Amino acid sequence: MTLNKIFRNTLILISACLLLSACATQKTVTTDGSQMQGDVYTGTDTVKELAPGVPDRVFFATNESILTTASRETLRKQAEYLRKNSSMNIVLEGHADERGTREYNLALGERRANAAKDYLMTYGISASRISVISYGKERPVDSGSNALAWSKNRRSVTVKAN
Repeated sequence: MTLNKIFRNTLILISACLLLSACATQKTVTTDGSQMQGDVYTGTDTVKELAPGVPDRVFFATNESILTTASRETLRKQAEYLRKNSSMNIVLEGHADERGTREYNLALGERRANAAKDYLMTYGISASRISVISYGKERPVDSGSNALAWSKNRRSVTVKAN
């Protein structure tokens, strides 16, 4: 292979990577003011507070249980609150959008809740204080059948245990 072909192929590969990374971080503002980054919901209209200034939920990409940067920041706030309230136990509820089978979405919701649990544990929250449950697609926060509704439903919600 000549040096020219290697250079051309490298340039094509770099261009493709840049193009794909630009698509992945595209931010969309919908007509109702809700926001998405890629296919992850970034708005706040469905978010409640676990405590003042502490959001109760984190959102995920389609078919993913990997925490986003925003999710990790929310979970850091939750961990700080939970450290100050050491007698409080929580339940992490995992949710999915309507697409996919019931079984698949129950497993995905569980992976999402466990991802949040694992992250909270890295900040010193004991596993004994955290319960995990998956509702899969059974409890949508938005019953719409479109990209925005699906993005709102792909979430893990932290609630105070009774």
